[in-house]
Amino acid sequence: MTSQAADGPETAAASRRSKITPEREQEFFDAVLEQIKECGYEAVTMEGVAASARCSKSTLYRQWKTKPQLVVAALRSRRTSRLAGIDTGSLAGDLREAARATARWATTDTKLLQALGHALTLDEELAGALREALVDPEIAALRAILRRGVERGEVAADHPALEYVPAQMFGVVRARPVVDGQYADQDYLVRFVEAAVLPALGLT
Repeated sequence: MTSQAADGPETAAASRRSKITPEREQEFFDAVLEQIKECGYEAVTMEGVAASARCSKSTLYRQWKTKPQLVVAALRSRRTSRLAGIDTGSLAGDLREAARATARWATTDTKLLQALGHALTLDEELAGALREALVDPEIAALRAILRRGVERGEVAADHPALEYVPAQMFGVVRARPVVDGQYADQDYLVRFVEAAVLPALGLT
């Protein structure tokens, strides 16, 4: 038995993938996500991504066998929290800063979510990857902010509003384009925190 046969298909695939640098791989991911935002998930093709990323179609197919696999990989490449590290010393200050930080990526993420649309209901892996990339890290960071507020004694651990703060923060970002026809910007999100979130927690 040859060493390649012994290693199996996973090792062979890993060997092929290793020929692409992380920087080049990210270019592929950026290209597919940008096309999704511009054209919608259904209109995106591997051929179109290859043209945008200036590579051959076969290069993409060697790494990711299908468009869903490429999109899932692209989403998972963004699995970082943009709210991590916020710590102003007070819960009110942290939530205001979280609103400002959220505004910096709210439009891009909301457009991506809108563009994926119906595909999320049909593909569980795609929906899971979106949640892992754009939702879970931010929810975890917000809960850490709230936990520190509880530890500092700013809000009671059993305060009923604590459970709903993540849904408030993310819900308003997704809902504003539907309700008002425009995306949530920094001014809007800070005002929302001051008018709705802080009073609910008994803060000012």
